[in-house]
Amino acid sequence: MTETSGRERVRADAAARGITIDFEERGPATSLEEAAVALGIPASSIVKTLVVKKHDGTFLFALVPGDRQISWAKLRAVVGVNRLRMPEASVALDATGYERGTIVPLGSSTAWPVFADERISGRIALGAGEPGVSAFVDAAQFFAGLDATIADITDELPPFAG
Repeated sequence: MTETSGRERVRADAAARGITIDFEERGPATSLEEAAVALGIPASSIVKTLVVKKHDGTFLFALVPGDRQISWAKLRAVVGVNRLRMPEASVALDATGYERGTIVPLGSSTAWPVFADERISGRIALGAGEPGVSAFVDAAQFFAGLDATIADITDELPPFAG
């Protein structure tokens, strides 16, 4: 028996939820900015899927525009908890079945709740369950299919000091 690829898990879950999805091979990328250049889109059009661990040991997905960062205070308020944290990469893999950099709520080994930043709109790119590939979806359709909670959960990135 062969294991289903990450992309096929994403595709099957999207179809089951009525979400139209397209995949684009972009090759390897070592950063979000590099992926944006390869795709020819602004960093803000790439949505990071972050796995967040709650104090009770359960998880949630936080969807953050590529040009912003998660606001822990805002996310805690929306979720209604006092403590949240990013788990280690191995824990995120166990919780979703995806490696960091490929994580997407679609096809996750467990359907965790989804919290999306209110600034995400239009056609967006996300992880596709495997390296070197991006998934493109309409944000409104994606959020509706996932029954996502939409809220202000991000802050601006600090200025680059390099």
